[in-house]
Amino acid sequence: MGKITEILRDSSNDIWERILKHPFVVELFRGSLPPEKFRFYVIQDYNYLVTLTRCQAMIASKLEEPTVIRRILELALADVSTELENYNKLLNTLGLSLNDVIRARPAPTSTAYMNFLLTTCALGGPYEGLVAILPCYWTYLEIARYHEKELANNPVGIYRDWASVYLSPEYEGIVMDLRRIIDDTSDHLMHDISRLTSIFRQASIYEFMFWDMAYRMEQWAI
Repeated sequence: MGKITEILRDSSNDIWERILKHPFVVELFRGSLPPEKFRFYVIQDYNYLVTLTRCQAMIASKLEEPTVIRRILELALADVSTELENYNKLLNTLGLSLNDVIRARPAPTSTAYMNFLLTTCALGGPYEGLVAILPCYWTYLEIARYHEKELANNPVGIYRDWASVYLSPEYEGIVMDLRRIIDDTSDHLMHDISRLTSIFRQASIYEFMFWDMAYRMEQWAI
């Protein structure tokens, strides 16, 4: 039997294939994505990343092993210094202020995804929380690798700058470290593989829905 993260990944391969080929992702890496859709995405994703950081803090508070707690907190710090820092630089380029982003109302899908993560991390065990946040990290790495050749010819500088973060050794290190934390406890977690697979698959579905939400620039009906 393979490592638990490999089992989880295989369980959602059909969803990940759709993520890799979603029009938002394809057009972003080719440079043909309308700028207003990227702007909408950045606003939504910034708020999502703030929620993700809160989830990591909750996960760390439930762990007992000091070394694992340190690794999770280091992971959160690395995430802030890579993804959030990247977005802070993007805001000015997109004509946005931090207040604009914070005051924006999250779209329905974004709200549902954030609530799913918060609920899972608050009510579940720490490893359920880690499995819930894993698809977000891991899919971005796979997306960047899958479309790397197209990115080289992307005529839009802001898209190249955004995507290059996910091809960096630093980001790959974040993903691999998160996987190692989960895989290092595979023997302990394998008895609950059905529950973890369900969480991983649902989070993967939300990842697909997030891209779709951004492409449609989803709004509340009222």
